Amino acid sequence: MGDVVELLDTRAKTHGDYVDVARLAQIMKGDFRYYGVKFEELTMPQKECLDMIASKIGRILSGDPNEVDHWRDIAGYAQLVVRELEAGK
Repeated sequence: MGDVVELLDTRAKTHGDYVDVARLAQIMKGDFRYYGVKFEELTMPQKECLDMIASKIGRILSGDPNEVDHWRDIAGYAQLVVRELEAGK
């Protein structure tokens, strides 16, 4: 159990407080669904990508904005949608 606590403490430094991240991410995800007039036209992978990007943005705004992995993760999720779109052509 000590390893988990240590990991959570370490991640809090880069990822921010989990409650803060969750609050921001859930607000963004709700806004996507409520205000996104084309949201229902998205594929499941596109929706999931946006959800994951919202979580990463929550980490950026709650934790260390200079943590390069946050930005790499966003790029990676976007690239997954690019692959999906290119495969569908």
